[in-house]
Amino acid sequence: MARPPKCRRVGFVPDVTVFKPAGAPLRELEEEVLTVEELEAIRLKDLEGLQQEECADIMQISRPTFQRDLTSAREKIARALVEGRALRIEGGNYRVAMRKFKCRACDHDFEVPFGTGGRGIEMTCPQCGDENVQRTDNQGHGFGNMPWGRRGRGWNQE
Repeated sequence: MARPPKCRRVGFVPDVTVFKPAGAPLRELEEEVLTVEELEAIRLKDLEGLQQEECADIMQISRPTFQRDLTSAREKIARALVEGRALRIEGGNYRVAMRKFKCRACDHDFEVPFGTGGRGIEMTCPQCGDENVQRTDNQGHGFGNMPWGRRGRGWNQE
């Protein structure tokens, strides 16, 4: 009996889930279905330019599993482009990574899924409604894993 597939961690769920050749009605096209975790593998490796080991760590899967997801995604995308098929993004076995925030006004810790809010800029505390929130999921480092973080982007100390 086969082992059930391991749940993959994804940091992005697309708003647009169907791509098709221009001028052809969707109902007349064959479809390739790309899972959300296959899209995440493409995003991390090809768009973000990360090494395979980093990608696998982010998705919390082994490197061979990441390679299988990446290969499958590339084959499906190539088939859709070459054969003029529609590409639908749906399904899979994944969970959405969460971003962690802390309210400076009331000290409330909360999480929101990636892809919601404006990178914390328009974020408000769900407990007190204050807009003075800070992202806290970077383990003491600024974004980009450098100890100094983003230069010139400190707390709003009004």
